[in-house]
Amino acid sequence: MDQASLRQHWVVRVEDLPAAFCSVQEGGVTPGTHTVVRFTVSTPNIGDADLVVGDPNQHVGDGLFEFASCHNHYHFRHYALYELIDPRTGLGWRAAKRGFCMEDTERFKSYTGVADNKPRFRNCGAIGIPGNQGISKGWTDIYNWKLGGQYFVLDGGDGQAPVPPGDYVIRITVNPGFVPTAGEPCRYADANRAGVCHQLPESDFENNVSQITITIPEHPGRQGVGPLKNQPAITVEPIDGQ
Repeated sequence: MDQASLRQHWVVRVEDLPAAFCSVQEGGVTPGTHTVVRFTVSTPNIGDADLVVGDPNQHVGDGLFEFASCHNHYHFRHYALYELIDPRTGLGWRAAKRGFCMEDTERFKSYTGVADNKPRFRNCGAIGIPGNQGISKGWTDIYNWKLGGQYFVLDGGDGQAPVPPGDYVIRITVNPGFVPTAGEPCRYADANRAGVCHQLPESDFENNVSQITITIPEHPGRQGVGPLKNQPAITVEPIDGQ
């Protein structure tokens, strides 16, 4: 997780969320005007090899992908977990985002190894249409704050409890642990937590969390509060890396 990117790219503001937005449909959000906190997530590959997932059509039945009908392409399941945490009570809220498509978005400037200048993974894939998902070494997959689902609804408009003003933690977990549902494969079991699984293999599952503290004001307005204040309204919702 690129914590610096998360710290520099968030905003609390009032927005109009139309019914046509995929994030509204998938996140169970009531269409209309809502107070939200938007944020950017960057997940760089700082290792010495590419993270190769490949064509989702070649992974039918193994639990890695699901087809997102609103987005009309495949999403990688359990890639990241977005949480808004109240540090006083430990209560948490989920974001509107429901799926991820891993792509080489841009070169990661802090990478110290040798990386190719050309992106390798650039296609989510659809049913019968080959894709190629992954992250090249030295590249990062960026989920920009403008993309579908890159927000928490703060006023209860998604069926969760309203978020009162105050200081909160945005916590992002990559390759998070999950408890499989009935019939869902457990690809890589977590040796430290019984019954918990992960989608990708790692030597250490315990260093995948990044978090920042933000302040949610009582009346942020449409111009917003935070590093991204005064940004234009989102009238067309981009999806994933598109």
